[in-house]
Amino acid sequence: MIPYGRQEVTEDDIEAVVEVLRSNLITQGPVAPRFEEAVRDYCRASHAVAVSSGTAGLHLACHAMGLGPGDWLWTSPITFVASANCGLYCGADVDFVDIDPATRNMSVEALKHKLEQAETEGQLPKVVVPVHFAGLSCDMAAIRELADRYGFWVLEDAAHAFGGEYRGEPVGACRFSDAAVFSFHPVKNITTGEGGMVTTRRLELATRIERLRSHGITREPAHMIREPDGPWYYEQGELGLNYRLTDIQAALGLSQLQRLDTFIQARRNGAVRYSRLLADLPLILPGESSNSHSAWHLYVVELGGTDPQAIRREVFEALREQGWGVNVHYIPVHWQPDYARECRKLPAAEAYYSRALTIPLFPGLTEGQQEAFAVDLSQAIHQARPVGTA
Repeated sequence: MIPYGRQEVTEDDIEAVVEVLRSNLITQGPVAPRFEEAVRDYCRASHAVAVSSGTAGLHLACHAMGLGPGDWLWTSPITFVASANCGLYCGADVDFVDIDPATRNMSVEALKHKLEQAETEGQLPKVVVPVHFAGLSCDMAAIRELADRYGFWVLEDAAHAFGGEYRGEPVGACRFSDAAVFSFHPVKNITTGEGGMVTTRRLELATRIERLRSHGITREPAHMIREPDGPWYYEQGELGLNYRLTDIQAALGLSQLQRLDTFIQARRNGAVRYSRLLADLPLILPGESSNSHSAWHLYVVELGGTDPQAIRREVFEALREQGWGVNVHYIPVHWQPDYARECRKLPAAEAYYSRALTIPLFPGLTEGQQEAFAVDLSQAIHQARPVGTA
């Protein structure tokens, strides 16, 4: 089956990992710091902290921002659950801001309206997590303006957007946010197997995230309460976690990073090809905004017609039967049982979900495969009929 996304691992990647395995240090050695420096430089950020997953990065960043019980975190409902769970991990309450149908990202207008209402109720968020869905950056300048007005932290969930651009800078530069978090899961634009990275321009935030990812322990005398007993001495200043990235994973990421621009160009070429191949089908196709270049982590179409939700399952199953690993990103988080205890209506997110279908896009996908998929998708759409009809 041809999946919606997958990694591309070369012999150079394998050799980089083997080199670490043959060394004396396979966990906390010199390679992870080199990977951090490379990502920091690529993103034009001031600091980069490697972590064990994108989820870990979101959790650590929220913790470092002081999110806790009695606080609110707001995020998008069209995302993976980790974007919201990071708030629950810290004991905070979580709420959602509806999306802009054109970008599938957090709607600035909806955010503005929700903030105005929350201010009157005394329930402003402490952290807002805009999600760069499918690789397209949110309107970060507009969100930053609101953050300055209402006093909340801005944490970019950039799990989909490594290699994307906003206003001429790489996503992760953090010009309009306090921190950004990337994921290096195998379906992402580069992979470390599992792994992630937090970028920021704030030294104090980076320092605390570094400490928290390793049990809250420091070996720096300047951060200690007691005078060290000797060079072996360390202190746990606060309760942290074990969220480190190993040198084995970092070696793969460092090798993959050398091909990131090539990967992104291949994804962009594939997206342009789809825009041509699918132009005549009853679909809403994804695009880019005037100030952003998407990293094209996902290519999500929306089925058109009078009742797209009624035919989506039939289209989905027909394509799966023909060997296409289509998927749906995402079930709205506010519909998940763990979040559905409160009744929320987010009409744009719910309308998007009823039509959404993720189709294959990754660097190794060939032009011929895209052409064949377009034919099969067209046939599946035209043969589909709502469940229960004759």
